[in-house]
Amino acid sequence: MTDPTQDPRFLQDPYPAYAAMRATCPVQPMPTGSTGPAGSGKHSSYVVTGYAEAREALADARLSKDTAAFFAGKASRRRLHPAVAHNMLAGDPPQHTRLRKLVTKAFTTGAVKELRPFIARVTDELLDQWPSGEQFDFVAGLAVPLPVSVICELLGVPEADRADVRRWSAELFAAGEPDVIDAASHALAEYMTGLIAAKRLEPGSSLLDRLISARDGGDQLSEEELVSLAVLLLVAGHETTTNFLGNAVLALLQHPAELNRLRGNPDEVPAVLDELLRYESPVSTATFRFTTEDLTLGGTGIPAGVPVHVSLGAANRDPERFPAPDLLDLDRDASAHLSFGHGIHRCVGAPLARAEAEIALRAVLARFPGIRLAVPPDQLTWRRTRLVRGLASLPVLA
Repeated sequence: MTDPTQDPRFLQDPYPAYAAMRATCPVQPMPTGSTGPAGSGKHSSYVVTGYAEAREALADARLSKDTAAFFAGKASRRRLHPAVAHNMLAGDPPQHTRLRKLVTKAFTTGAVKELRPFIARVTDELLDQWPSGEQFDFVAGLAVPLPVSVICELLGVPEADRADVRRWSAELFAAGEPDVIDAASHALAEYMTGLIAAKRLEPGSSLLDRLISARDGGDQLSEEELVSLAVLLLVAGHETTTNFLGNAVLALLQHPAELNRLRGNPDEVPAVLDELLRYESPVSTATFRFTTEDLTLGGTGIPAGVPVHVSLGAANRDPERFPAPDLLDLDRDASAHLSFGHGIHRCVGAPLARAEAEIALRAVLARFPGIRLAVPPDQLTWRRTRLVRGLASLPVLA
């Protein structure tokens, strides 16, 4: 079969292709080398587009995330920094369990509540810079800088360094540009190594300082793991939230009745975040997994040792789980969406992402009640990457 993701129309609207694939079979092989992650070479792979099958796959221990084990002995021209290539997301228990435990406390509902005043203040400062009555880029003006500021504040990244951090992080998702991705991975890892050294000399109270204490206190955290965790938290802590914000605002701008409803009832915003996440998932494909043994998923036999790509965006539009899935329905119970993943690898930063989206959407609706798209939807540019789905820019009039 041909790979529908190679169709230029896929980037603009992937859901018809997902629906066609799911209707044929919710789990199916893809052409050799078409869906593997950067550096995977010519290994055959499988893609999951059904909701039930995706949920099952995300929780199946026979699908390993140990990328080091998968690529061991396989030739590759890639030179990703080990801190990026071998992070917490690219591991299995017990290593994953140990690392996740170290960061979970920073993202509990209670911990996030303490950050809400900072999130609100940064949001207001950014919205103060919006030009009234003129075309403005929502992505550049709020969706990118807000999550960057929040995660950098949490980790203790100095304000003067945040522009560089933001650029390197964006370059990590530069689809089709392996040299750019590799260079960015080294830049981020080297920056974090230097920041950790500086914090050892002048300790603070940030999450990164606490991770350093865990490392230096002998809590089974190696120096390599410390750098890797820091890079992962920095990147994952804002890239997906940036896409969440842009996708959510676009969805509302394309559905004026729903936009008006929230404008008149801003207290409903927290309750509709799940439907906004389901409708346009900020992560289109879950991170890399491969089979450790022969298994059957969705009636499809999958041999051992091959990548399995779980399409979260497709699963969230499965009509078997969400009737009329292409309809944005703010009254829908979408809490079972898979945009944050499922199982032991479910996004640890979900409470923080939800808080940022709630505060940002409330503020935008209150301060710019007349916000609208400045260009036709088919002229919008989407980022050229498969792992995440987000807009390169979102021109609006406010």
